[in-house]
Amino acid sequence: MSLVVLDEVTLFFADRMILDAASLRLGHGDRIGLIGPNGSGNTTLLKIIAGGQDIDDGQVTRANGVRIGWLPQEISVTGGRSLIDMILSSVPGSANLDQRLADAEVQLEQAATQGADENVMLDLAADVAELHERIDHFERFFGEHEALAILAGLGFAPGDERRDIGELSGGWKMRGVLAGLLFQRPDVLLLDEPTNHLDMPSVAWFSGFLKAFKSAFVLISHDREFLNEQVSRIASLELEGLRSYPGNYEKYLEQRAEEETILVGRAKNLARERERLTVFINRFRAQANKAAAVQSRVKMLEKMENVETYGKRSTLRFSFPATQRTIAEPIRIEGLKKAYGDHVVFPGIDLTVKRGEKIGIIGVNGAGKTTLLRMIAGELPKDGGTIKIGNDVQVGYYAQHHADTLDLSSTVYEVVQRASPETPPARVRSILGAFMFGGDDTDKPIKVLSGGEKARVALAKLLVKPGNLLLMDEPTNHLDLASSEALTASLGTYDGTLVFVSHNRSLIRALATRIWNVEEKRVETYPGTLDEYMYSMAQRRQALATEDTKLRDPRGNVPQPQKAVSKEDEKLRKRREAEARNAKSSKLKPLEKKVADLEERIGVLEAEQKTRSAELSDPGVYDDAQRRNKLLSDFQSAQDKLDELNPRWEKTMAELEAARAALDD
Repeated sequence: MSLVVLDEVTLFFADRMILDAASLRLGHGDRIGLIGPNGSGNTTLLKIIAGGQDIDDGQVTRANGVRIGWLPQEISVTGGRSLIDMILSSVPGSANLDQRLADAEVQLEQAATQGADENVMLDLAADVAELHERIDHFERFFGEHEALAILAGLGFAPGDERRDIGELSGGWKMRGVLAGLLFQRPDVLLLDEPTNHLDMPSVAWFSGFLKAFKSAFVLISHDREFLNEQVSRIASLELEGLRSYPGNYEKYLEQRAEEETILVGRAKNLARERERLTVFINRFRAQANKAAAVQSRVKMLEKMENVETYGKRSTLRFSFPATQRTIAEPIRIEGLKKAYGDHVVFPGIDLTVKRGEKIGIIGVNGAGKTTLLRMIAGELPKDGGTIKIGNDVQVGYYAQHHADTLDLSSTVYEVVQRASPETPPARVRSILGAFMFGGDDTDKPIKVLSGGEKARVALAKLLVKPGNLLLMDEPTNHLDLASSEALTASLGTYDGTLVFVSHNRSLIRALATRIWNVEEKRVETYPGTLDEYMYSMAQRRQALATEDTKLRDPRGNVPQPQKAVSKEDEKLRKRREAEARNAKSSKLKPLEKKVADLEERIGVLEAEQKTRSAELSDPGVYDDAQRRNKLLSDFQSAQDKLDELNPRWEKTMAELEAARAALDD
């Protein structure tokens, strides 16, 4: 039985079509990942399912009594009640059960006193019994202990549940609303970028919760790994409409590529057949003895089907120019202190950043990740110590709130051009085009843009003049999945120094060459990738568990005095970790190099094909037979090469991912 059915749903915003005859069916236990670029209708589709958006045509059918929970990207929560009260009262029907029971008991008592009819007494007694059952059900399945467990999993500290919801920041309010939705356990859960305000430990807990979640859900997420972990079906808003594919995001990419390959092959075959028939018709048209054969081929040509290959949306593509070389240590931090009243964030930390490093800052929310980045950027004053930015270091800073501070009355072009007045207009428009603002889109006022589009403008504003030191706070938040991955690839081309805060494992895994883990008033630095850091942490936890087991006696588990770790033991541990990293690197490096080489060759060929396509679209080319034939020949040769290289790249990437997974295990 279906819980929600969308049948041929069509929706317009003004003269723009958002959804064109979109159909989708949600059944019990469905785990759907909804993908599509910002502005394609993802959030609107969730609103329609939730009943918060009217449609222009089609039909939406919801099963009787189906409970739908929706987590939007933007919320409005007022204060006046505690966090725990908000969550406990969020279950439909729970708020007035006690009062209804009290009223029913009064009615039953009055009826008994007045000597009411037996049938009336039985009905009233049945109402009281039913209300007792419902209250018992709520206490068993929606008790305060369940709510507290969810709050703890999402990162709330003990005691936070008694705080007024109005005291919390926007990000923590969003967590509170998410906690309420998870506590309700609705029949259909709609999640629009739920990890945007979660740190990595909370994402890990949330991932485990969703895996055990029995009800249906629809998930929008820019985190590729999180999406792959959770969904078993992809609903994709493509140019040709809403399409559905079984499997996770990786399977979707494979199926989409297979579909495109099949269509391209069919289109090529039909084109060759058309050309063969046309040559025959043109050659023998004037010969009377071939008239029947010519007419036969004319009819065949008229009946031939047309195969349209998939249209491809533009994606974010940006390559960084070479940056000015800086000194060996662009950033040196000594004795850095920061406190908010009695709450000490950093009592005095020392850090250095070397030229060309890409440092990923991780840690739980509230530990001080953004505070550290804002102090380095000079946006937040420090309470002690020094932050030295080297000579000739030009700092570019992207913060989450920058997208909300754009001048709403200005156009996209004006905002980006003001960020670097000396940049030629053609260069500004080129960068905007790379961020998917082409043509008339550059003249759109900021106030009409979506959250994801504003984030792209803020990024373009920064990257029009990036400098040689980039500081970025959650740069993939509010971007769609394709834009998030494209930004990751673009930042991989940056030859300057990058320090960034993120909970997006794909971004950290792809970019970070060093990890800063902000925790318990300190910053642990790890000279390696995220995978190596996670491996090291697992080894440490295992070593501690083993040591703890050794220190317990057979009877009472009484801890024995712990032996101090010697310098030799510490050196041995570090050497073993280094050997493990080297072993991992020796297995992965050849595959990574092979992937990089293939990507470079594919990139060069695609750029050349783009140039040839532009030339072939010029009617004047066809006046010069020699030039036309050479272009067509070169185009076909390059396409054949791409057809060979792309499967090789896919196979090598699969081998690389399999090797990474095996090493992680």
